Amino acid sequence: MEAPEEMLSVWRQFDDFPMETLTKAWYYQRSGEQKQRSVELMKQHHDQYGITGNCFDLAIWLLAAFDGAGIKAYPVGSGLGTEQAHAAIIAEDRDGRRFLCDLGDQWIQPILLDADRPEFQGGRLSGFFPGAEVQVKQTDKGVEVIYYRPNGKQSNQIYEMEPVERADFLEAAEYSQHHIHPEPLVEVRLWESSETVHWEFDNWKSFMSTSTGLYRDSAIETLEEWIERIHDKTHYDKEFLKESLGFYQRLNLGSSE
Repeated sequence: MEAPEEMLSVWRQFDDFPMETLTKAWYYQRSGEQKQRSVELMKQHHDQYGITGNCFDLAIWLLAAFDGAGIKAYPVGSGLGTEQAHAAIIAEDRDGRRFLCDLGDQWIQPILLDADRPEFQGGRLSGFFPGAEVQVKQTDKGVEVIYYRPNGKQSNQIYEMEPVERADFLEAAEYSQHHIHPEPLVEVRLWESSETVHWEFDNWKSFMSTSTGLYRDSAIETLEEWIERIHDKTHYDKEFLKESLGFYQRLNLGSSE
């Protein structure tokens, strides 16, 4: 079941929004004690540099957009308050049906979390996640999503379905923005003629995931080459990319401040 049009119209505003940790590193260097940006500041930075943010940035931004459209929505996640935290949003339609809205993992569209529907009785679903089929299962902790990729690889994500108080969610977001992993990450959905694919830059390697498999990009080494490649996929400002990628280079060399 596809999400209702009023929900999709909000979701589609974020279709060209990558998920990345470059903005996190960039803003970490230039901000004061508070690291989590407001929606107003995120919009300003997007207008200036084309940048978006990590899973918390995207969840907070999407939640504000649902609020503005009069759609009931609330934050959820897993491992909140830890360095492994993941953040997403649940939105409800007019009949109270819940849809998982996860921009942090770059889903193609929201997915219904109604385990009573026939399509969720152990079946795999396509068209929701780039380069993979998904299966939704209820667990003691909430909902588990299993990802099936064409090479046989499986992975999973568990979402705790209890609504998180917004103040607590912002506290978890602030914690996340204070902790920077040394490996830079960028994930982008790309719309091709036959499907939506997933391009990823992870720890100085990049690759494309599609319904037929994973395709690695040619190896490159210089910062200038990475700036060009990431700019080509994200359209991010090149000076921004130079500064944020430079931060990660220094971090990996152990010479960052």
